[in-house]
Amino acid sequence: MSYETILYDCDGRIATITLNRPERLNTIVLAMPDELERAVIEANRDPAVRVIVLRGAGRAFCAGFDFSQDFGHFKDALATEGRWDPGKDFIYTTTPFFAPVPKFMSMWRSAKPVIAQVHGWCVGGGSDMALCADLVIAAEDAQIGTPYSRVWGCYLSGMWLYRLGLARAKWHALTGEPLSGKQAAEIELINKAVPFERLEDEVRACAERLAQIPLSQLAAMKLIVNQAYDNMGLQSTQLLGPVLDGFMRNTPDALHFVATAATKGVTAAVTERDGPFGDYSQAPRERQPKREHAIDPRRRAAGGQRSGNGKSHGKGNGDSNDKAKRKRR
Repeated sequence: MSYETILYDCDGRIATITLNRPERLNTIVLAMPDELERAVIEANRDPAVRVIVLRGAGRAFCAGFDFSQDFGHFKDALATEGRWDPGKDFIYTTTPFFAPVPKFMSMWRSAKPVIAQVHGWCVGGGSDMALCADLVIAAEDAQIGTPYSRVWGCYLSGMWLYRLGLARAKWHALTGEPLSGKQAAEIELINKAVPFERLEDEVRACAERLAQIPLSQLAAMKLIVNQAYDNMGLQSTQLLGPVLDGFMRNTPDALHFVATAATKGVTAAVTERDGPFGDYSQAPRERQPKREHAIDPRRRAAGGQRSGNGKSHGKGNGDSNDKAKRKRR
């Protein structure tokens, strides 16, 4: 099985899925959710695997959906004759064969526990994805947030709501205010935050600890927790969120946002959006992830060298100043 946007690698009982568009901060394009789901299925079908790790190559876990090129990566799925088609949008965002959220939720449905290893930017759709994992361990300087709360979106997976209490959930839904990895751990949005230098070792230690437990036991304990949250209406929330997201992407304010990105560049659009708040890419340098904190996709999550059994047709590890500033949805 080959992939265009991810890397897949196994090391004993641990499978590692690496989002591999580092030159675009691993922003989401049409193929990525499909390939994520395929990789999760591949790991579940491998009898040797007990634990799955999800991480991002380069300087970010995932900076959301790629809305460069006038949202051109998604035009065929969402537009007809160059204009937004609400019927297409409705089908694309609600049908499990196409919609990104059910693909992200393959991690939730996986019998084998999934650990999200988060560093750098984990924003917008990237945070919706990461929070579908069972455990989330982040670098302390990671930035986790939903800038689409301000324009051009709505919660997709709903995991911000189910992982936080009412007061915190309402605050972040209305303000879009980001959290560092350390802050996210303190309010229990995620499980743990450690210095970036310890992140890979911490994730590996956690994965190895879980891998010592019988798979049937892991699956049973995961299922009982998941079922409690499913009973709270998680599926209904995940149906409503993408429908509202479609509407919010096509309000006058949202269309202005995308037009600015198309005519002046993505950097101009996010500067206009986040500048008044002084956060995300507009935050002081000390409130942003350190640029030197990057994950080498050629190395395993443990820090050991990858063997030749990784399966990928992923992109390279280049970067540019303009591309690096694209903190998307």
